[in-house]
Amino acid sequence: MTYDPRMGYDPDRKLSDGDVQARKPAGWWGDDGRLWREVTFDSYQAGVDFAVRVAALAEEQNHHPDIFIFYRRVRLNYFTHDAGGVTERDIQGAGAVNGLLGE
Repeated sequence: MTYDPRMGYDPDRKLSDGDVQARKPAGWWGDDGRLWREVTFDSYQAGVDFAVRVAALAEEQNHHPDIFIFYRRVRLNYFTHDAGGVTERDIQGAGAVNGLLGE
């Protein structure tokens, strides 16, 4: 999204549910003010390795998702606490995670 002074666009503003549904990357879900995705791997170690790569990406972006590891499944939740919901930074973070997955 680009800056348009007529809209008073603020990149940290909370997106509407409609915006989240329209803009969420493939494989992601939006509900209850969160953007989330769950990925299943062939082994526990593969899931942990993925979580570590997501953590490194989050450090680069200075925007950190919640990461949950459930044996071979990894769930990621993006949510901007200051805005009280999903923002443009969450959408960008989710897209970058898809890049890690080769999507």
